[in-house]
Amino acid sequence: MVWDAWGIPAGHKPLSAQIRGLLTQVFGVSGDPLPRRDEDDVPLRESALTPGQRAELVEVVGAANVSTDHRDRLRHAGGKSTPDLLRRRADGPQDAPDAVVFPADHGQVLAVLAACAEHAVAVVPFGGGTSVVGGVDPLRGRFAAVITLDLRRLDAVTRIDPISGTATLGAGLTGPRAEELLGAHGLSLGHFPQSFEFASIGGFAATRSSGQASAGYGRFDDMVQRLKIATPCGTLELGRAPASAAGPDLRELFVGSEGALGVITEVTLRVHPVPETIAYQAWSFPDFETGVAALRAVVQVGAAPTVLRLSDEAETGINLARSGNVGGKSVAGCLAITTFEGTAAHVAARNAEAGAVLTAAGGTELGETPAEEWEHGRFAAPYLRDALLDVGVLCETLETATTWSNLAALKTEVTTALTDALGAQGTPPLVMCHISHTYPTGASLYFTVVAKQLDDPISQWQVAKRAVGDAIVAAGGTITHHHAVGTDHRPWLPDEVGDLGVRVLRAVKAELDPAGILNPGKLVP
Repeated sequence: MVWDAWGIPAGHKPLSAQIRGLLTQVFGVSGDPLPRRDEDDVPLRESALTPGQRAELVEVVGAANVSTDHRDRLRHAGGKSTPDLLRRRADGPQDAPDAVVFPADHGQVLAVLAACAEHAVAVVPFGGGTSVVGGVDPLRGRFAAVITLDLRRLDAVTRIDPISGTATLGAGLTGPRAEELLGAHGLSLGHFPQSFEFASIGGFAATRSSGQASAGYGRFDDMVQRLKIATPCGTLELGRAPASAAGPDLRELFVGSEGALGVITEVTLRVHPVPETIAYQAWSFPDFETGVAALRAVVQVGAAPTVLRLSDEAETGINLARSGNVGGKSVAGCLAITTFEGTAAHVAARNAEAGAVLTAAGGTELGETPAEEWEHGRFAAPYLRDALLDVGVLCETLETATTWSNLAALKTEVTTALTDALGAQGTPPLVMCHISHTYPTGASLYFTVVAKQLDDPISQWQVAKRAVGDAIVAAGGTITHHHAVGTDHRPWLPDEVGDLGVRVLRAVKAELDPAGILNPGKLVP
């Protein structure tokens, strides 16, 4: 990916005249792009890796796979949150890892960790670099030097078991490459988060990722059957059967561990045949409350589609403002998207059952086109975020989850916290929301907030983030549903798991990583 924005250059497009006009009207900005720096002109702090430390790493992975090259270091300087990108675009020297190390296999990862523990070098595991919560920021903690451990070379499919429906994948495989390799065997993982094009298998596991098709295929942690993990104290291989009563499931320590307890090098996952057919359907509901009740009904009767999403009035309205209509339709109220995957007979039956429930709950069919258009552009939203940053408009996302009975209250509290915190600093923001993932007992809420940038946009967002984090905790939501903890949500983790839970996490880390080299400053308070 490019160093100061999301994705690849081909994905970046200028804002349309319609959007520029809307930004001028609402926020008073011109819509003209601000100048950007060339990456070769960005100053980096000098590498603090000593010749002895570098020699130890070279001995493990070879000289060609220990890089202190300017571009390698800059492109591993953090993730892709709005604060990450604002920091990268700011003047002055950039924090970056002191070196980037590219191991070839599990054994090399193990040896790198041992060397770094011995020589007091912090290690930041790195997959696709798509974290939006500070999860791959090159923090040194108490160490003088930090390396980024880039796992891209761990990119093989080592075993496929079509009878059991499992596949063993290297942690460095990206989402598209994994689908390509599995597709050659007629199989699919079915995990399509917004980061899909660039994120890695290991990253999905380490952050408890949840894909856009989670209603049909489950979250990534639901798919994990077996893990291979390298730690400074040795190797763990966990998971030998579909289910077990052999004590607490230790896989759960590492799914969501964000590289702070060990480095996931290999994942065995549940896979399924490439779907025979896909059916698309969009719906409108008169208001968000009616739509929420409809989604709850369809999930709780067991008729959930593969994809199930609902935008609130604000988000639906912005989609209309961008395109003039949705799929050629004028949508009043709230837009919902459904897709169904599987055999033709199964899809037809599920589509009919879900359709009957949604209609009875107040939904109006809009046809296939809006759902097809959503799928076509579903990975493009971060590019729009970057285009807004380019013209002086702050744009960031956050997510949470709660029970169905608490959903409306949580949405109100989060919206109010964002509106008050950002409005008190300047122009009132635009806050949009959608339900992105559903469960029989509750759902996640995904918020997008847009506001005029102030002179110090990082501080501007930090004020809002503190306010909304406190509001989520007070309203009984989880501090993160699928973005993970990283540095951004770490202050609220004690509220989520309790002081005793924090001590348990610290005890596990002390056992697996006694020197404390693994991803300092992330996850563990």
